[in-house]
Amino acid sequence: MKALLKKSLSLFLALGLAGSLAACSSDSSGGAQGGSNGKIKLTLWDQSVGTTDPSAKLLPEIVEKWNSEHPDIQVERTGTTGEQYKTKVKTSIAAGESPDLFYGMGGGSFMQPYIKSGNVLEITSYLTDDIKERMGPGMAEAINMDGKIYTLPVYTHIANLYVNTELFEQAGAKIPTTYNELLDAVTKLKAAGITPAVIGEKDRWPGMYWYDMIAMRQAGNAAVIEAFKDPSKWDSPDFVAAATKMQQLAQAGAFNSSMFSMSYDEMLGAFNAGKGAMMFQANWVNAGIEDPSSSAVKGKVKVIPFPVFEDGKGTSTEIFGGAVDGFYISQTTKHPKEATEFLMYLSEQLGTQGFLAGAGLPSWKTDSLDTSSLSSLDLSAADIMKTATSFIAWWDNILPAESAEAHKNLIAQLLAGDVTPEEFCKQMAQLKPTELSL
Repeated sequence: MKALLKKSLSLFLALGLAGSLAACSSDSSGGAQGGSNGKIKLTLWDQSVGTTDPSAKLLPEIVEKWNSEHPDIQVERTGTTGEQYKTKVKTSIAAGESPDLFYGMGGGSFMQPYIKSGNVLEITSYLTDDIKERMGPGMAEAINMDGKIYTLPVYTHIANLYVNTELFEQAGAKIPTTYNELLDAVTKLKAAGITPAVIGEKDRWPGMYWYDMIAMRQAGNAAVIEAFKDPSKWDSPDFVAAATKMQQLAQAGAFNSSMFSMSYDEMLGAFNAGKGAMMFQANWVNAGIEDPSSSAVKGKVKVIPFPVFEDGKGTSTEIFGGAVDGFYISQTTKHPKEATEFLMYLSEQLGTQGFLAGAGLPSWKTDSLDTSSLSSLDLSAADIMKTATSFIAWWDNILPAESAEAHKNLIAQLLAGDVTPEEFCKQMAQLKPTELSL
């Protein structure tokens, strides 16, 4: 597993993109400041907000504990939601108003421009052997980029199919392991008056998850990687077949009729209220599903690998996800040593406590942790990850930024029936290539 993580995660952490962002400098609105009382102030930005993300509860607690234990190094944290967060980071760095530390999505295209343009601090020289030893198997290698380290791991996430077993039983439907079984389940669930699957397509990326997984099952991970490098390959029979299956599911009524007006958070709320039999998402949803105070489906949900296709080249061990997300330090911080000390503290604390809270699969050693409280969903996701023969991270973090937006827009059009599978693939073939370091 160690070698697998090293090969797969390093691949997507090492993705290259053309272009760069403007260099930035610290000012009163962003970077670390030394207060008149001698205290150091560090600013931290992240996207852990809302009630469905366990990190949203843990992060302020970890920051508060750090501040109480380090009175001379105080951290001020700001949380911003999803797509708004990406825009905020990009704008602030370009304007020279970046925070000292900020969260960066693993996978490639989000962080690579900042690293290539010198906006991110290299922390290799600050890391001790003790810190590296405390990381989980393969993680020290996964964050190594051409001999340099810019971040530390927090969680690992993988996406799988969540099924409400109670609703499946009501409809007399079999939990699907193949595409034909998935179609049959959709038919039976619809006949029973049950929404087969929920998508929060208002935010666009939840629908992208469905198509990307379908494409991986149809064409196989190796073909997807080749298409990232040579976009003309998106216009090939396997990807046309994948787009056809995606549109076929939509036309069969597999998804909620409100998908284009439903947000990601509303999607989670609907599934956790028992208003959908399936949801395709990453394991960061586990805690919300298992929360007895807000979930009506606790104990009724199973997580399974996405079905394989009878005519497909992908396998159940080809995993969607696996990128190592983490926090980064701005190059212009006035206090790199203190920022790195906090980064090490935050990454390990959030990684271990978050694992116990169901926020993500562990990137740090868990031998000393009491894991008896982990849900069956957490344990099942961890077991699925152990079977992995390859990973592909979230496509919008792999594709160049403009191509990622075009990809998500095309999928929305495919779901709405505004483009044919053939038109979809021809437009996909116009995307920019992604540089992969193999």
